[in-house]
Amino acid sequence: MPMHFNTFSIVAYDPDEQAWGVAVASKFLAAGAVVSWAQAGAGAVATQAFARVGFGPDGLAMMAQGKSAAETLETLLANDPGRAHRQVGIVDSRGGAAAYTGEECFDWAGHRIGEGFTCQGNILTGPETLDAMAEAFTNSQGELADRLVEALLAGDTVGGDRRGKQAAAVLVVRPGGGYGGDNDRYLDLRVDDDPDPVHRLKALVATHHVFFGETRPEDLLTIDEAIARELQALLHREGYYDGPVNGIWDEASKQAFWALVGNENLEERWGIDEHPDQIDRVALDYLRSRFGLTG
Repeated sequence: MPMHFNTFSIVAYDPDEQAWGVAVASKFLAAGAVVSWAQAGAGAVATQAFARVGFGPDGLAMMAQGKSAAETLETLLANDPGRAHRQVGIVDSRGGAAAYTGEECFDWAGHRIGEGFTCQGNILTGPETLDAMAEAFTNSQGELADRLVEALLAGDTVGGDRRGKQAAAVLVVRPGGGYGGDNDRYLDLRVDDDPDPVHRLKALVATHHVFFGETRPEDLLTIDEAIARELQALLHREGYYDGPVNGIWDEASKQAFWALVGNENLEERWGIDEHPDQIDRVALDYLRSRFGLTG
């Protein structure tokens, strides 16, 4: 039996990042687990309404072989006797976009296609949801994940799913973008069951940036006496360090801090062999918040 997916989503490509992504929100448990599909170098697919999950892997396989979004969509629908109930959004490897809303999808249902993206939704409060999403995505700043979530927030604010809220998710892929660099899954965050899932999703994306974002040269601070003393006090309090709190950033302090960094999963933000006498402002702000430091 097909799953009746009432949702709004956006599928997009960012040529500067060489990234493809899908963001979705719905009054449906764990919507992202079914709707969102993406593969670096191939494209991205959102499958919803009476969702045919196979549209995800099948569509990606076609685009990986060179088919455009429009060609892929045409082939998927041609082989589907239930296409009148389907809703699909696709972007291909070059950012070509295509979308389809079956004539038997429940009102309000429709889609909006823009440059490098498409928004689609069904059982919405009205077309204003998709209009707001398209405008927000086009005018927002930041990396693709941020822009996708801003589009969801815009749609959620003006209308969204008229039955209410439950789940939201964002998936972004790019070559070598996954943890360790040996896969393409840069970001895959889901809020499966929450009264305010889109705002919760935005908070998760911000947290992801803390742990996995790249350090910018302008954010590197020298660990001077004041910062060293602050970190030593933290390390001493948390049981990582039993030396003097004297503001001297010596080898014992660095080794103790490295242990804390490992436990807090901040290895992407501080390395004992990379910049041991500097600290990323983002990491320092996180530690101050996490452990109640005053700075």
